[in-house]
Amino acid sequence: MSINIVTLVGRVGGDPDIKYFESGAVKCKLTLAVNRRSRKDDKPDWFTLELWDKTAEVAGNYVRKGSLIGVKGSLKFDTWSDRQTGANRSTPVIRVEQLDLLGSKRDTESGMADMSSEHF
Repeated sequence: MSINIVTLVGRVGGDPDIKYFESGAVKCKLTLAVNRRSRKDDKPDWFTLELWDKTAEVAGNYVRKGSLIGVKGSLKFDTWSDRQTGANRSTPVIRVEQLDLLGSKRDTESGMADMSSEHF
């Protein structure tokens, strides 16, 4: 048996990067800053998120820099060959299967955050 499940809650680092393909597929890339529970003064861990199709469209329409979101997905590694050195490179990416909209930073700061989440 093998399990590859990643669950994260954090703030989006920038507006979504949406790409539309001729096949009709939609891809969205985001960065997510996640604070560690252990120490509040630590810098956040940054994750690259990849969303596809309906989930990508929802992110493109409703997620902005500073939005608080929850995601559930799996860890994968994007690999490529460095153009200058020819060295093999890789970076971890979270392939998101579930997106929860938890509110924006502005909502939280004004005390108006709706504690219910939208699930996609």
